[in-house]
Amino acid sequence: MSDTGLHSFAFGLATTNSAGEIIEVYYPSPCLHPDPALASGLLKACNVQAGTNADVTVSAELAATLAQSLATVGQSALAEELKALLASKRLVVLCLIGKDAPLRSIPEAYLKLHLLSHRLTLPHSLNLTGMFGVLRNVAWTNEGAIDLPDLPGRQLQARSQGRVLEVMSVDKFPKMSNYVVPAGVRIAHTARVRLGAYLGAGTTIMHEGFVNFNAGTLGAAMIEGRISAGVVVGENSDLGGGCSTMGTLSGGGTEIISVGKNCLIGANAGIGFPLADGCIVEAGLYVTAGTKVSVLNQSGQTVKAVKAKELSKTENILFRRNSMTGAVECVPLKHNISLNEELHSHN
Repeated sequence: MSDTGLHSFAFGLATTNSAGEIIEVYYPSPCLHPDPALASGLLKACNVQAGTNADVTVSAELAATLAQSLATVGQSALAEELKALLASKRLVVLCLIGKDAPLRSIPEAYLKLHLLSHRLTLPHSLNLTGMFGVLRNVAWTNEGAIDLPDLPGRQLQARSQGRVLEVMSVDKFPKMSNYVVPAGVRIAHTARVRLGAYLGAGTTIMHEGFVNFNAGTLGAAMIEGRISAGVVVGENSDLGGGCSTMGTLSGGGTEIISVGKNCLIGANAGIGFPLADGCIVEAGLYVTAGTKVSVLNQSGQTVKAVKAKELSKTENILFRRNSMTGAVECVPLKHNISLNEELHSHN
C-alpha cells in the first residue's frame, strides 16, 4: 500500500447480468499509486477510509462531487472521462484498492488485470490470490459479455430478430485486445492473449503464440509458442512455433518458471524450470526440472550429471539430445542469439 492510503483506482463501465450482478468491468484509464491529493479527494468523496478496498457505484450525485474533487487537484482529463462514462447510461463504478490484498470482488479483479496489461505493474507484483474463485465463467460474444444462465434467452432473442449471437469463447478471462492494446506490439491472433498479460514494447505474438494472465514479455520478443500463467520472458528472446513453458499453476508448485534475455526455445520444445540468459533449447526437446542432464565442456567431455533445475542460473548453454544415445546434454555456447531488429522496431 502507498503512503497515500490508495494503492490504485479506476473509473469503469460494468456489465451486469439479469440479476443486476457485475460480471466484468472495462477501465479505460487505471491509475497506480495516485498522488496524495487525488487519493484523499476520491476517498473523501466516497466516504471510504484510507487503506480500504471498495467498489462504489457512481450515481449522478456522487459524480458531481467527484468532478469537483478532480477539478480541485487539476485532473480535468479524468473528469472528462468520467463524464463520458456517465453519458453511456450504463453502470459506472469506481474501484478503490487501498491495500494489495487477496481479491474479493469482480471489479477489483478486473482492475488488477488492467494494471498488468497497461504495463503499470509487472507480473508477480500484485496479489492475485483468489482470482479463479472471484471471476465468473462468461460467454464472450459479439454483443459483449453474457452470464451463462442468461445466454439461452439472449440466443433465442437474437434468432427471433434474424440475428446470430456469436459466442467466441466461454472463459473466466476475456481477450486483452478488447480492453487494451499496448503500444509497440503486434498480435496476429488476438484471442490468444488474455487480459492480464504484460507485453513489452517490440513484442510480436504470432498466430500460434499464446500469453496467459500475470505473464508475458519484458521487451522485444518473438512469441510463436506458449507463455503459461506466471511465466515471464526476457527481452530479445524467441519462443519457437509450438514450444511451451510450464506454468506454476499446472503442477501446483510454487517455483516461478521464467525465460531469460537472449534465449531461444526451439520449435515444439519446452521447459519446466527457469532458463538463464543466453540459453538455447533445441527443437523438439522438453526439459523439465527433474530431467537428468549431462554437462559437457568445450571439448565434448562429460563433466557431471545434474538435474536441469540445478542449471537454472547457468548462462549461455545449449540443451540438446544426443542423437546416438538419446541422453539430454548441455554444452557451453560461444555466441548469443539476436532477433531481427527491423522486424520488431516497427510495431
